[in-house]
Amino acid sequence: MKKITTGLLSLLLAASAPVHAQDTTDKANFMILQPSDTEAAIVRKAANIVPTPRQLRWQQLELTAFFHVGVNTFTNREWGTGKEDPKIFNPTQLDARQWVRVANEAGIKQVILTAKHHDGFCLWPTATTGHSVKSSPWKNGQGDLMRDVAEACQEYGIGFGVYLSPWDMNSPVYGSDAYNDLFIEQLTELLTNYGQIDEVWFDGANGEGPNGKRQVYDFDRWYKHIRKLQPTATIAIMGPDVRWVGTETGYGRETEWSVVPADNLDQNSVAATSQQAVAFKPAGDMRGEVLGSREKIRNAKGLVWYPAETDVSIRPGWFYHPAEDDKVKAPEKLLDIYYSSVGRNGVLLLNIPPDTRGLIHESDIKALQEWKKLRDDTFGKNLASGAKVKVSGGRNKMAILDGKYDTHFTTKSEKDTTAVIELRLDGEQTFDVLMLQENISVGQRIEKFAFEYWQNGQWQQATAGTTVGYKRLLRFEPVTASKVRLRIESSRLNPTISEIGLYKNALTNGSYSAKQQQ
Repeated sequence: MKKITTGLLSLLLAASAPVHAQDTTDKANFMILQPSDTEAAIVRKAANIVPTPRQLRWQQLELTAFFHVGVNTFTNREWGTGKEDPKIFNPTQLDARQWVRVANEAGIKQVILTAKHHDGFCLWPTATTGHSVKSSPWKNGQGDLMRDVAEACQEYGIGFGVYLSPWDMNSPVYGSDAYNDLFIEQLTELLTNYGQIDEVWFDGANGEGPNGKRQVYDFDRWYKHIRKLQPTATIAIMGPDVRWVGTETGYGRETEWSVVPADNLDQNSVAATSQQAVAFKPAGDMRGEVLGSREKIRNAKGLVWYPAETDVSIRPGWFYHPAEDDKVKAPEKLLDIYYSSVGRNGVLLLNIPPDTRGLIHESDIKALQEWKKLRDDTFGKNLASGAKVKVSGGRNKMAILDGKYDTHFTTKSEKDTTAVIELRLDGEQTFDVLMLQENISVGQRIEKFAFEYWQNGQWQQATAGTTVGYKRLLRFEPVTASKVRLRIESSRLNPTISEIGLYKNALTNGSYSAKQQQ
């Protein structure tokens, strides 16, 4: 089995560590709402819903990557037909170590390989079909791209996930019960032959197979199988652990709740659920502008921790196309996407498609390197470090500057739903980025906050926001001050603040905004 790296192990341990907060009600990944629940009772339940260890580990990754590669790479198409000749798959310089090294050097903590796209071509030598790399000239039919990427991830110490398309335009049994059995066989191969799998990614595409039929996917059976074979893996998008943010732009919501209503959550549906975690895909509005507000949860049947993954490709397309070599997203655009995904309580899934050589193209590498430098130059120094902290009442005030995610400041009582945290900085500092983190192992609670600085004898507002969640990043016009304060104006029970950071954007004079809408 693949060894768990030190970094991933620390995330798993943090996810299962005792919560440093007062006990209120039993914390769980989901809660059923009763018709008799008052609004106060519903808010209390919402405040005490927490991520599972696998969800917390996933959230702390922040940056993940997709590798879209397959027959489409060689046909120059986005979607295949299932009729492609496997002989077309013939990268001459394929180097999965280069892919993973490039991702790792960009600060990406986990990668996902498209083991099978809608065309049905498999990137591993599966026993379920001849439509795979074993029928291609690549490595004389002896290649196994799943193994190559898995071993590279082990070498570089980052997570490894797999995308397996439910839609299969090649399989002759697609559209029958036999296909669900075949899919189980493919999952079994992928989840037992390549060590630890950290994420299994499904989309909802469902078209016709070669016989003109559509498939009724047996997702619940697939979920149970994944839980059995890889219990620490998150099941994403068409799954119980992670939802799609709703667009493929890389931009999340300004208000992003990880606790959302689930219309299919009741006593019958959760009777077979184990480990206090939902094992089926929550149903309900997962695409609205605001998903988990008090108005939205008031009439829900149940609530569940169901965080958002924000996906986007570094190029206009998801597979490699030579015509897009000069259309790779600029580092400034990628930075804006980072602020608008990771900085809005999401995890960014950035697609980096290998080219026909089997390498990440030089244009993509250059953009990734410069993007990493912009992040390092911006977030390398917390200008709030060393500040003197004053609070209006609460516990563990210095936790907000200790650099430890699993410690936090909170108010004395769950009735104290507001707070003021004042920082006297180490002299005057100039900054234009605010970073806030809640300790989500306690729950997501903050509903409204404002950030202010002291100037000319009075408090001036620099920025304000609604939700925080795992991480919130807000940009504003540069401010020079020696004293600032965070006002938490509304929270579900007592708020928690794990970390506060002040930074100077590496893009000077607010130039980040110039490419914000490009």
